[in-house]
Formats: sequence, structure tokens, C-alpha cells
Amino acid sequence: MNLKSLLVCSDEKTVRILRRVLSDLEIAVEHCDAADTAIRKLTRQRFESIIVDCSTPEETSSVLRAARAAPANNRAIGIVLVDPSLGLRGGFEIGAHFVLHKPLSGERAKASFRAVRALMKRERRRQLRVAVQVSVECRAFGSGVLFKAKTIDLCEGGMAIQFPGPIPKESSLRFSLELPGMDRRFDVEGELAWEGHHAQAGVRFKSISEDQLQTLRQWLNGQLPEPEQDDPPVSCVLTDLSLGGCYLKTVSPFPQGTRIILSMKSAALALRAGGVVRVAHPEFGMGVEFLQATSRQHDKVHQLIETLRDNGEKSPELLVEPDGLEASSPGENSTDSTIGPEDSLLDLFRHKSQIPVDAFLKQMREQRHSLESR
Repeated sequence: MNLKSLLVCSDEKTVRILRRVLSDLEIAVEHCDAADTAIRKLTRQRFESIIVDCSTPEETSSVLRAARAAPANNRAIGIVLVDPSLGLRGGFEIGAHFVLHKPLSGERAKASFRAVRALMKRERRRQLRVAVQVSVECRAFGSGVLFKAKTIDLCEGGMAIQFPGPIPKESSLRFSLELPGMDRRFDVEGELAWEGHHAQAGVRFKSISEDQLQTLRQWLNGQLPEPEQDDPPVSCVLTDLSLGGCYLKTVSPFPQGTRIILSMKSAALALRAGGVVRVAHPEFGMGVEFLQATSRQHDKVHQLIETLRDNGEKSPELLVEPDGLEASSPGENSTDSTIGPEDSLLDLFRHKSQIPVDAFLKQMREQRHSLESR
């Protein structure tokens, strides 16, 4: 299955550069030179990314809004090309996940799109639905009421199910099913996201644990005739670290709102921890907020931080791979971290993510020197 991008651009030079770059990365391009044409395509075709270079912010915003309104494209990655005068803030306010400054060069664009391609693959796999019919038991919270249903299809984020009778009135339910070929039942909390005809409903998984997610991914990958290979992790160098997050230097940062897995190997063990990209500086680096909503996530982050701090003056290399996009809209700094605002690095990520890159890096250096002088 080829990755596919919709490119909205009327500048021939920019189109030539992006066609060449995306072709090298094995990403197919559907090109149109006007916003109204792009909006029509978004209602009829599926794309993994939407790249927009429109003459006005209003046109660009209309294309990205149309993508979010189209069921087939509401998880597509929005990439906006902006003049330097508009800046990062202007691009993110339009609704982009990623902002690139014009004029583009081939090498600069390729560095940015390497990370975007890895995320495109991850998002497509996350949404890939496998048709399967197995029995499901649903229990309402706070009562002993049991509902029975059958699955229609299943993906990482949820499933479609068929009830034999009326759909439950409760939106939040506990679901239990046995995946074919697995030696244990799959139990997960979910909510009814939509209702269809003939007692069909869509379920969105919520509060899914890491073990549950790995079990589900293992089963889904086993149903594919030729599982798609992930891109290699992006290599990064740690420059700044706090209890709540870190800044990683890399020419291929992931877009803002990307959930990522950080990993490193110490002499004794391999460490992994989760995070969310809060700041994305094309060709330079990204600010990552650690995920610490559960005790297990907190322990993993704590172990990683302790190992990194034991490196002393060294700048250790970290490997980063995408784990999908957050559900919130681009530019929203929602968080499930319990770290408070006294974390100055995290506070910088949350409130200064859209200021010019040079100004952001200057403030981060000042924070670093202030901490080092204490």
C-alpha cells in the first residue's frame, strides 16, 4: 500500500521540489493548484498527509478544516508551507501539525519528510481495520447489566460492533472478547463513538494499557499478508532535560502532537519511555513532554532520567520512533503529565512553542545556564 499526499500549491518550482523529494521517499503525490479543487478531492479520496501552500491563510485554513471534517482524512498530517514573515505561530494557528518555511530546498525538505513519512506509516497502521466476527460481552459501569454483541471489524483505536437488539444507553462500557489465535481474553474500557443503522455502533477504546495495546498490535499485524515495515528510529542528541521533558537535537523532528517512544541502551539494560512532541523546529530539533499518567509510565521516565543524568557531561544519543498523533487538535498543548508549572523547561514547551526558533533556543539556553549556576 503506497503512502499518498495531497499537495495544494500553485508555485511550479515548489511543486517540482516536493514531487522529487516525495518520490524519493516513495510517497505518491496528488497535486492540485487551488483550494476548492483540493476540498473536493478530500471528500472522495484518502490521504496520509495534506501539504498546503496557498496564497492566503484563509484558503490554507479552509483546506485543513475540510480534511478534519472528512472521515477518511481527519487523521491526515497537515503540513503548511509559509513565508518567513508568517512564522511558526501563523502556521500552527492555521491548524498545521508541521510548518516549513519557504523557499524550500530539496535536502531541507527531505530531512523534514523522513520523520513525517514514519508518522504517516504509523497513523495508517493505527487506522487499518481488520474484518473479524467474534463474540463481545459489554458491561455497564456501576451495574451488573450485560450486553452481547459481535465485532464487525477491529483496529488499534476501536472497533465496529453489531448488537442483536437495542444499543445500550450507557456510553462508557467494559468490553471483553477473545481474539482468534490468542490464549487470553482481551478486556478493555471503551465508549460508544457513533450509532449506525440496524443496531450497529462504533467503539473508541479509552484507558488502554501498554500491555493491552501491544497484545492488540501483535494480533492485528498477524492478520496482514505482508506487514509494512516501520522506518528506522530517528537519531537524536539530548541537549536539555527536566523531570517533565527534554529537548532533542535532530534534523528530522516529528510534527507537533506526535506521540513518540524514546529509547536508549545502557550497559545493563535497554530503556524505553513515552512522550509527546510539544515543540517542532524543522531541521533543528524538538521538545518532548514525558508521558507520566500511570505509575508504570512514571517509573519508566524516572529510570530514563536517572540513566541520562548519570552520563554527566556527555550528550547521549537517543532513538525516537513515532507512536501516532494525539487526539487533540494541532497546537493544543493538552497533557496527561503530573509535572507542575514549576518545571521551567516544560513551561517553555507549553507556552513558547510558537515563538521564532532563535528566540526559543535563546530562552532555553538561558534556563540551562541559570540551572547550571545554582
